[in-house]
Amino acid sequence: MPSSDITLRHDWTKTEISSLFELPFNDLLFQAQSIHRQNFEPNEVQVSTLLSIKTGACPEDCGYCSQSANNDAEVERERLLPLDEVIEKAQLAKDNGASRFCMGAAWRNPTDKNLDKVIDMIVAVKGIGMETCVTLGMLTDTQSQRLKDAGLDYYNHNLDTSPEHYGNVITTRTYQDRLDTLKHVRDAGINVCSGGILGMGEERIDRSSLLQQLANLPEHPDSVPINMLVQVEGTPLHGVDKIEPLEFVRTIAVARIIMPKSVVRLSAGRTEMSDETQALCFLAGANSIFYGDRLLTTDNPDENHDQRLFDKLGINKKLGTIPADTGKASCACG
Repeated sequence: MPSSDITLRHDWTKTEISSLFELPFNDLLFQAQSIHRQNFEPNEVQVSTLLSIKTGACPEDCGYCSQSANNDAEVERERLLPLDEVIEKAQLAKDNGASRFCMGAAWRNPTDKNLDKVIDMIVAVKGIGMETCVTLGMLTDTQSQRLKDAGLDYYNHNLDTSPEHYGNVITTRTYQDRLDTLKHVRDAGINVCSGGILGMGEERIDRSSLLQQLANLPEHPDSVPINMLVQVEGTPLHGVDKIEPLEFVRTIAVARIIMPKSVVRLSAGRTEMSDETQALCFLAGANSIFYGDRLLTTDNPDENHDQRLFDKLGINKKLGTIPADTGKASCACG
């Protein structure tokens, strides 16, 4: 059963984290699963659905992203979706078993006018009984407070990779920009969802450094999405060497050990993972996924496939709940 008497550390060194990566695989998974069982029900996975509410034409130059205006991926540019379409998609997600609805917009940062429209979406989605998450790019402290006042449960803003490797992937936004947005969100009292992407040409030391950045934030992120790069033709990272599946599992396990109370989300890249790899990720401490056949602009396993896998593994979908005394949800998205 989950336990609350565990000390959370914010002083992890790269040497300590690298040592965890070097453990024999069975020892690492045993340690991660043991910690997981102290903090979560071992056979529950939280399920969210992600919708792109505004696609393409982003001014950032993220080397992995099909929505960047700087890249040559064939992604059709779309305006912000109308409110009624968002509500329809959210209701369908709820009917299919998702407890949280996440909305992503390809912006460097939202204008106040655009934020007004997103706030209408947040209010409407909460009105049908779902938890809400948005990812809109960089935020000011005032914008973060407006989202909090609207009832937003989670804000996703990934660090993506290590500070050392970051400049090889993105040049239009600094690492500090990302940390500043996380601070604004955290100060507003919104649950933080922040993780990274693996398989972008980084080394293991970069994966250690990324996890160190996340674990040593003033508060551990409520959710830590771990993505496997989905290579898209026309982006600079198309064709890089893919991360080896067991290395991906190791990263999940280390994240679970050093951030024991965070929800670890098995995010993008699941279409390229076997059922066996995903099962090892759950054993290593992943306890959240995105449900539905699309993640913004890339494919995702459909709900039927995920349910069959859950049935094989004896996994139950966790219902979303938000404790009334804190306003924080039980687990997070990203």
